[in-house]
Formats: sequence, structure tokens, C-alpha cells
Amino acid sequence: MKMTFRWYGEDDPVTLEKIRQIPGMTGIVSAIYDIPVGEAWPLERILKLKETVEASGLELSVIESVPVHEDIKMGCGDRDRYIENYCTTLRNLAKAGIDCVCYNFMPVFDWTRSDLALQLPDGSNALAYKNETVLKMNPLSGELSLPGWDSSYTKEGMKSLLEQYSKITEEDLWDNLKYFLDRVIKVAEEVKIKMAIHPDDPPWSIFGLPRIITSKANIERFLKLYDSKYNGLTLCSGSLGVSPDNDIIDMIHSFCDRIHFAHIRNIKISGDCDFEESAHYTKAGSLDIFGIVHAYQQEGFEGYIRPDHGRMIWGEQGRPGYGLYDRALGAVYINGLWEACERLEEMK
Repeated sequence: MKMTFRWYGEDDPVTLEKIRQIPGMTGIVSAIYDIPVGEAWPLERILKLKETVEASGLELSVIESVPVHEDIKMGCGDRDRYIENYCTTLRNLAKAGIDCVCYNFMPVFDWTRSDLALQLPDGSNALAYKNETVLKMNPLSGELSLPGWDSSYTKEGMKSLLEQYSKITEEDLWDNLKYFLDRVIKVAEEVKIKMAIHPDDPPWSIFGLPRIITSKANIERFLKLYDSKYNGLTLCSGSLGVSPDNDIIDMIHSFCDRIHFAHIRNIKISGDCDFEESAHYTKAGSLDIFGIVHAYQQEGFEGYIRPDHGRMIWGEQGRPGYGLYDRALGAVYINGLWEACERLEEMK
């Protein structure tokens, strides 16, 4: 496996110099964040990003994310033009040596939380989701604003978008995803880029919007939409793991040949559809992180791994979920588990 770390560009308070000092760190996961969703990424911008990363002594092999325009998800408007732009972006990424692209098909909102800084007993703070709070929130009032969301929508634009989605069922979303895959994966095969869809976070409907990458059965359905090794997964333990019905270890064994990117993090389930994010350490949360890492090692996983959202610890201030210290601890913990699993295999 290859250990990587997400970096948000030159404005990220977590610098490449600091990331480089994490033991076992080999690569950066990043994107170009100022290009409007749906427009093609110019090759020169991609090369500039790659050169910046490589100058720090790290590699850039994964892009997270190339966002999918809402017209594509809704199957309307200029979706064909946006899909063609997406294909152009993939071709340009391949020319720059990128071989894996993470994306999601979540309508309107990316990952959703009700609290960006829940105070924990040890004095750290973390992202959290309380279903009762979310149900009372109104996205039209601007109460929700999270990193990764498209902030370009006006109140009127958001209202129009939600009205359009009110007419779209889960089956419609499946049809629109297949339409997208039928065109994009052909290009991915041509240029040898592994597409890795990220599951919905959390894996249930919010604000009445359909969500479909939520369970083992739905992942099986997704993989059959376009049966190609280039149509694969970003398996995020923290996203899928908040549902007790999802067995992450079983999913790794079932889908490992189609998992191109692994997000590993722990969460603590605190109620029905309630959870808070925790340290990566197995005993800190509800997921068996040792078992998850062991499953990847057993399957001979050779893809990319990154520690996912971290707490804010030791007084750090920064982008919620994306501080340096706790994610660095997570990376070292995962590397330690991986080494232990390898040594145990050698000792048999």
C-alpha cells in the first residue's frame, strides 16, 4: 500500500514541508479548487500542482476530487457538455501521470455534520452528526456550511436545485450515474486512470435527497453498472461505518480488487443515526481499525491509503477535520498496524 495525505493547496495551513516529516508518508492527495464545477482542468494547472508537490519530495498520484456537476446527477441541462469536460480533465490528468481519481455522486451536499467542533472529554474537538439537529436545519437559511461544499450557490439557486431534486428518485439517480459511467469509464480505460467513487457520508438520505452509495448491496449494484477494473471504489471506513449494518471488513474482502483508494478513520456511534469522529485508535471508537488494516494486508492491497478526518488536538486551529497532528498520528498508527500484520504473516 501507499500512504498518502490530503493537502488543500498553498492556502492550507498544513504545509507540504510538515507532511513530508510524517514517517512512512509517500504521497499527496489534492485537487485544483478554484476551477468552477463542470469546467475542464487545463493541463498546465495540473502540471503546476504536480511540480509543487514533487518539489517537496512527495508524489501526486491521486486527485480528490474531480467534482461531478449537478446537471449530470440530475440528468438534465448541459450534462453532455459537462461529461465531455470531465473526460477532457481525465485525459489531462493522465498526461500528468495521475492514475487515480476520487469523486462522489452525492446530490448537492458533500459530507454532512451537525457540529464541526464537538468538545470531547479529553479536551480535543471533532466533527459530529446528531440526526435530530440535522433534521431541524434548513439548508436554504445558510445554517449549514462545510468544507468541501460548493459555496457558489445563492439562496435562490439552492432553492431551485432542491426543487429539481424533489422530483428525482433513487432509481433516477442510478440511471443518471450509469449514463455518466458509460461515457467516463471508457475514457478512464483508454488513459489508464482508476476511477474511485466515494460512498455517501452519512450513508442515508438527508434533506429528502436521494443517496445510493450506502451499503454492500448498493456497492455491488454500482460495480455491475460498468464492469471494469477502472470503475472502482474509494472505501471510506468512517462514511460507511456509521451504519451498524455495514461490515467494513467484509466489504474489503468482497471488493478489494476494485478498491483503488482507502480512507481509514474511526467513528464512535452514539445513538440511532448519531455519531462523532474519534482518534484512529481502535479502542477510541466503534470500528475495528486493526481488523480493517489486517483485511487490506490479507488481500494484498497495493492501492492508496490515507488517514481521513482527524480531531483538533494540542490547540491546533485550522480546517475542521483536516488538521495536521491527529491525522499524522493516524497515518503512523495505520503504518504500525500494517507492519505488525506483515510481521505476523512472516512468523507463521
